[in-house]
Amino acid sequence: MIIQKQTTPQKYTRILFFLFMALGIFARIWKFGAVPGDINPDEAFAGYDAYNLLHYGVDSAGYRFPVYLTTWGSGTSALNTYLMIPFMAVFGAKIWVIRLPQVIVACFTLWVTYLLVKRLFQEKIALCALFLLAISPWHIGMSRWGMDCNMAPGFLIFGLYFFVRGLEDNRFLMLSALMYGLSLYCYATIWPIVPLLLLLQLAYGLAYRKIRFNLHLLLSGLILAVLAVPLLLFMLVNMDIIEEIRLPFLSIPRLVVMRESEISFSQLSLKAHRLWSIIKLQSDDLPWNGTSKYGIYHSGTLSFFVLGMFYCIKTSIEKAVRKKEAPELLVLTQIGGALLLGVLVYTNINRINILFIPMIIVAAVGIYYLCSLIGLRYLVLPAAFYLCMFIGFEHYYFTEYSDILGYYFCDGLEEAVEEAVSYEGQIYVSYGLKHSDILFLAEVPVTEYIETVEYYEYPSAYLDARSFGRFSYDFDPAAPETDAVYILNQNTDLAPFEQAGFTLNTHGYYTVAHYGGTAGIPDSTPTQ
Repeated sequence: MIIQKQTTPQKYTRILFFLFMALGIFARIWKFGAVPGDINPDEAFAGYDAYNLLHYGVDSAGYRFPVYLTTWGSGTSALNTYLMIPFMAVFGAKIWVIRLPQVIVACFTLWVTYLLVKRLFQEKIALCALFLLAISPWHIGMSRWGMDCNMAPGFLIFGLYFFVRGLEDNRFLMLSALMYGLSLYCYATIWPIVPLLLLLQLAYGLAYRKIRFNLHLLLSGLILAVLAVPLLLFMLVNMDIIEEIRLPFLSIPRLVVMRESEISFSQLSLKAHRLWSIIKLQSDDLPWNGTSKYGIYHSGTLSFFVLGMFYCIKTSIEKAVRKKEAPELLVLTQIGGALLLGVLVYTNINRINILFIPMIIVAAVGIYYLCSLIGLRYLVLPAAFYLCMFIGFEHYYFTEYSDILGYYFCDGLEEAVEEAVSYEGQIYVSYGLKHSDILFLAEVPVTEYIETVEYYEYPSAYLDARSFGRFSYDFDPAAPETDAVYILNQNTDLAPFEQAGFTLNTHGYYTVAHYGGTAGIPDSTPTQ
């Protein structure tokens, strides 16, 4: 059975579109910046580099406008950080500010997914896909904090959308090339997959004579080359083939450790089993990536996905036999590329996040296909089910789950650092509290950090600072120094500090210990 395009009264589709968009945006901006917790170490480092690039023109390792950041020693992708800079220039270095790019991209992704599915299939399936994505626990959660890899799903969807537009008007291929090129700066793990997707999509366009060798295609290739070449040079630098490149306006840095072994053809069965476990259970057992209670895309969606895959594969074969254009192949290409990535890396939800929007699209096809067989009026049944699941998830996310996330997102740390840096003298920090959090929240000048930082182990793929500037992780909690200030985690025995006469102020999961008086949280601003 081929799903036919059907017209729906424009008034109702417009109402549903705005309703689903409003629902999705609300779920992403309600208590934005306050939930989850305070800050995650990875987004803190991204924010710290944005702060440095804005004010000093260098990253935390002293590189001027690097194409890849050197954070943690093994680096992170740079686009997320660069997108933070204009917002930071206006609003300052605040936690909610460094999360703005992600939530903006996530909200645009809702809209573009709707537009994409509408062009590939039809309006009702587009509304189904928009609704499923709007209420997806995974997409809601990832949109609320600033992890670099969380940018990748959105930019790949942007790239696919403009490619589909480019099949009708080749001028849009340039925007597609721009989006795919920028996706390379979202997450390094997708580097092997993006060229494969582009080749398959190009073959599709040429096979159906939707793409021609013209100026637009040439300019699209040029845009991709301009964006890809710096990263190719980055690979050559870190494979010790060429020296690192330092220009006044651009740097190709050498990492302390290159994690190229994370992508390989070894242990394929183990990786495939891990991938299937995540798809089936909708959890990777990492609390900050999601909740096993509501999963990635809610219960039942996997069944609709399987049904949608059946429809897409069946329809693609039927259209191929009749030599008719099959847009379903473009979605299947995205699924195939993501699954390939899933067996090349030992994955978690972050590493395989490019799979989930295509899965949701195919699940929407499955829902509509099923309802088209039994009666479209039955669409109300999955809609009601998912709405109930969404309400349950929202309540859980902002209550019980928010309390769980508070631990992993360092709830109270911002206030603790603000108090600690307002005092003079050495500041000791409990081991395990990542130095990136302190760097961002205390706005430590990058020159001071570079000149003073000492690591526990160097070189390392995950550098762990021993000390920098006023901050040190080396101290004896059993014998506190009265001329120092302490930022202590909840596992620290506070009895020695109380016995020594320290004033203890608790902020969430952290306690600031300061000697003398009745010190509270001063009104003075943090010193740099």
